[in-house]
Amino acid sequence: MMKTMTPPRLETLLTLALLASLAGCTNFAQEEISFCERNPSRCGQDPGDGGLLPDGGPSDTTAPVIVQSAQSATHILAHETVSLRVTAQDDESPRLAFLWESNLGSFGTPSSTDTTSEVTWTPPPCSPASTGVSITVTVTNGSRLSATKVFSLSTNPCPAPALSTRARHSLALRGDGTVWAWGANDDGQLGDGTKTSRVTPVQVLGVASVIAVAAGASHSLALRSDGAVWAWGANGNGQLGDGTNTSRLTPVLVSSPSNVLAIAASSFHSLALRGDGSVWAWGSNGAGQLGDGTTASRLTPVQVSGLSSVTAIAAGHACSLALRSGGTVWAWGDNSKGQLGDGTNTPRLTPVQVSGLSGATTLSAGLASAVALRGDGSVWAWGANDDGQLGDGTKASRVTPVQVSGLSGVTAIATGNGHSLALSGEGTVWAWGFNGSGQLGDGTNTSRLTPVQVSGLSGATAIATGSAHSLALSGDGTAWAWGFNGNGQLGNGMLTRQSTPLQSQGLTDVAALSAGASHSLAVRNNGTVWAWGDNSYGQLGDGMTTSRLIPVQVPNLGNMTRVEAGLYHTLALRSDGTVWSWGSNIFGQLGDGTGTDRRTPVQVSGLASVTTLAAGASHSLALHTDGIVWAWGDNGEGQLGDGTGIDRRTPVQVSGLASVTALAAGAFHSLALRANGTVWAWGANGEGQLGDGANTSRLLPAQIAGLSDMVAVAAGTSHSLALHSDGTVWAWGSNETGQLGDGTNDSRLTPVQVPGMQGVIAVAAGNTYSLALTVGGTAWAWGDNSEGQLGDGTNISRLTPVQVSGLARISALVAGPSHALALSDSETVWAWGYNWNGQLGNGVASYHWLPTQTLLP
Repeated sequence: MMKTMTPPRLETLLTLALLASLAGCTNFAQEEISFCERNPSRCGQDPGDGGLLPDGGPSDTTAPVIVQSAQSATHILAHETVSLRVTAQDDESPRLAFLWESNLGSFGTPSSTDTTSEVTWTPPPCSPASTGVSITVTVTNGSRLSATKVFSLSTNPCPAPALSTRARHSLALRGDGTVWAWGANDDGQLGDGTKTSRVTPVQVLGVASVIAVAAGASHSLALRSDGAVWAWGANGNGQLGDGTNTSRLTPVLVSSPSNVLAIAASSFHSLALRGDGSVWAWGSNGAGQLGDGTTASRLTPVQVSGLSSVTAIAAGHACSLALRSGGTVWAWGDNSKGQLGDGTNTPRLTPVQVSGLSGATTLSAGLASAVALRGDGSVWAWGANDDGQLGDGTKASRVTPVQVSGLSGVTAIATGNGHSLALSGEGTVWAWGFNGSGQLGDGTNTSRLTPVQVSGLSGATAIATGSAHSLALSGDGTAWAWGFNGNGQLGNGMLTRQSTPLQSQGLTDVAALSAGASHSLAVRNNGTVWAWGDNSYGQLGDGMTTSRLIPVQVPNLGNMTRVEAGLYHTLALRSDGTVWSWGSNIFGQLGDGTGTDRRTPVQVSGLASVTTLAAGASHSLALHTDGIVWAWGDNGEGQLGDGTGIDRRTPVQVSGLASVTALAAGAFHSLALRANGTVWAWGANGEGQLGDGANTSRLLPAQIAGLSDMVAVAAGTSHSLALHSDGTVWAWGSNETGQLGDGTNDSRLTPVQVPGMQGVIAVAAGNTYSLALTVGGTAWAWGDNSEGQLGDGTNISRLTPVQVSGLARISALVAGPSHALALSDSETVWAWGYNWNGQLGNGVASYHWLPTQTLLP
């Protein structure tokens, strides 16, 4: 039997057991013999007392011998396990102790007998490049003599963090080998098992140990450290390479090749570079972008003809590029803009050499242009140059490479649809080309023919470009993004569209609202006017042309009771009955007798005692206290109702109307409600929006047959609404997106009732959608929903009314062309729909002209 431990020795051993368990040695009891034999003094033993041997037994004189060892794998990936087993022999000590140790990863619970031990080992997500994996088992006998076995294993190396992005979604490779995605997800390109778009990053399911990622138009690729390629998202052209045309919501393995070193993804095709220097391609091939000598699309990879010793690849929209070991660049596919760089515009079904370029080290391909980085740090570009994306100071397309102006010491490049980025060795980022969505990151939306520095970024380590947005990775591991954000591709938790109502910032005590094409207005109870959104024509009235993401006060206006927003102009009614206007004035819609745009309010000439207003695209209406209607501005469709088609810069009387109580203005037509409940219409009638049973425009008002006892009217671009005194809603005109709410897409030349609408107290019409407010304070919407303007949490258009989500106790509704506003009974403002210019007033816009941090967990 074993030697009996004295109480002090037992207490010492229990203490050591506790300390060992806190240090992660969870199997101390199993390893107590080995621990104490190697550390006898710490177990309260005399080093010379023979150790933990049977009482009176002789000591061993020889060490154990490991007679057999086995491991289930020599290379494993993250989340996999390897089984390790040893068998040892000692003729003098039938009982042996086993201790497993590793510098990385974690062990399962060992299963040991007197002569064997088996354990499982799980690697960490990745291994630092300079750190090898060492797993050692030590076998010890009763005389403290031991033998060791070292197992050799390799696992996934920790990759350099990287980014990839295309038009509508973005990918990030983290340093632990996991992949994260955000943006559009209609084809499953985010790989999270859903089709739900994400405004913040989510982890791609089922892939780990990744070393590279590539984003296509609506599909994604990931390269694992074992050389296997995985793909997910859209697959209509076979771009996933799995032998099918079936889109995938989670990653699937690409059918061969193996031993892949690099990947690239474009709109509808994919590329892979193998370790032997060959290039493989799959997906769409209409322009020969697969390089196999045909134009047949491929569902599985095929080898690109005639290429060897390739070190890098890039994929444009319908062309492909390869860099060979000698620094030459080769290209194939579409060449309509000279993007193959061979001095012609001839498409190529197999690779041709890019002319005059040598010493290249890196490639990037855009929509119809390409960029190469040379070993001397200079950048060269060729192909389309409509927006200055070649950076040579011109807009001339180039069929051979030209040097990008003013750049040196560049270490990385990236190209989008019409813009390009360069990363300097100092960590600054430079951009040039198209800037309509702020994708150059210089705080403007001015396109640039030569490089400008991206504002506020330093210490960048990687860059990527989408169609109209840009990404950068900072040295601290944070990702930054700027430019277009229509699908959440900036990953900052925000969207271009807002499909459910949110509160506009800083607005309370609001009495009235109005919405223009891209701007919004509010009158507060104190008579001041506030404006936000697009200000390109001065329509915010603050003396500037700077768009505003949150409301600003229109200066020098007081005692205002009502506002109306046209396409790019604004009207305001003062309590004294005078009318004031500002913004675009190309058609004289400001009514000041000129055609000059105004950035601050001017008084409309010759109008007094006005009670209400309406604003069309570029024409304006006012109702006098005597029931007479006055009109000015654009009259190309007869929308001024004066019997002519002549534009008017000052108000003229609408002919033949009296006793009018309400007005509405569509894009190019006008409506009036008379005191007797009849509705009258004039102007454009191409879609039947005048409701007279014809498609003929009217220069003078005509009564709409079949409508009586009406109490309100509203006009969209080419459709019209009327509210009956019994709370029902009637509609006519264009119906291509269901804006008439009758369950069809059939346009109507005469009014039809909107089904299911009862108890309505107000109506409003946007470009191609409609709104209704019920007596219970709920809001309902139908028609076009492409920008979330129906407020139901989707962007699905509706042929019949649906309730606007999350709104109650609403007192007023207004409809802009593609965004909507609601006033609650607490006098706060809520907004939803299109937000490219900040017209929702929530402090954000559709695009970001300066970098914003992506919300990676």
